[in-house]
Formats: sequence, C-alpha cells, structure tokens
Amino acid sequence: MNLYAVGKTLVKTALHPLYRFEVLGTEHFPKEGGVLLCSNHINALDPPVVGMTAPRTVHFMAKEELFKLPVLGPILPKVNAFPVKRGMSDREALRTALKVLKSGEVVGLFPEGTRSTDGILKKGLSGAGFFALRGNADVVPCAIIGPYKMFRKVRVVYGKPILMDPYRERRASAEEVTEVIMSSIQEILDEYSKNK
Repeated sequence: MNLYAVGKTLVKTALHPLYRFEVLGTEHFPKEGGVLLCSNHINALDPPVVGMTAPRTVHFMAKEELFKLPVLGPILPKVNAFPVKRGMSDREALRTALKVLKSGEVVGLFPEGTRSTDGILKKGLSGAGFFALRGNADVVPCAIIGPYKMFRKVRVVYGKPILMDPYRERRASAEEVTEVIMSSIQEILDEYSKNK
C-alpha cells in the first residue's frame, strides 16, 4: 500500500466521525486520462477531503509555504503534492502540472488561489485556464458545500467534465476558460446549496 492510500485511509478515519460527508457525482469522473480537478476553497480541510472523496489519485498543487513546515513539509511530496508560488506563475510548478496531466493523471487545484473566508466563490486565477488548455486534459469542476461544523453535513459534488477541445480549437484565452470553470463550480454551488 502506498503512502497516498494510507493517507486517504487515515483522513477518512479522522474526519468521518466529525462530519457527515455526502459525496455526489463521482460517476462523472473520467476513469482514465488526464483530468484537471478544480474546486472552490472554503477550509484548510478541503485538500484532504477532495483527496479522500475523489475516485482517482489526485496530485495537488499546494502553496510552497506548506512544504517548509516541520511535520507537514516532508510528507506532502510523498502524497503526490507539489509546490507552487502564489499566483501560479511558478515555471517549475507549471512544468510539473503539465507533465502529470499529459501522463494521464489527475491534477487538483483551487483556482481562487486562497480560501474564501465568507464562502462566496471568488474570481479564479488564469493559471487554471492555462492548465486546462495546455494539459491535454478535460476539467472536472467540484464544489464543497459547508460550512465545516461538527456533526453537520459537508457535501462534495463533482460535476460533469468540461470538454476542452472546442476551446483549444478556437484558441480561447486562459482567462476565458478560467471563467468557464468558475461558472461551472458556481452552478454546482447554486444547485446543491439549496437542498442541503
């Protein structure tokens, strides 16, 4: 068993007694090929929660400061996380993400770049659109619907893939594609927040 699988089991063991997770839409997740998984970001628990609920192994892009922490830092690379400087302008991170996507694996990121303190979806960074266009992968939007309160429901919803070929064919900009991704996340939030 690899460390990612061990970590996934540990996260489930730690979090399931505290929150009532409802996971929807995993049937939309492509079973193979490169996938850019884009989620809103409302809590520090979001990365392990997405990693725990996604049906495939996720390589997370995480802010570089986390890799400098004494305990967490050495563990992150072993669970497939890789560092990025804030703003997603880090060339090494760009190369790593594209390599993972082109090898047919899943890259997970939070396009807002930071947590939303009020739960309202913020404007996405254009890096998300860049990866979507250049990574030979389709995009799976994800919405985490909280708030994280003890023994309350936390809903994780995976939407239908956004096919990137039409945007690549007409040479859409990274900014436009990022807006499409964020709109898809917002649609999921609007639909599933009502009936929580």
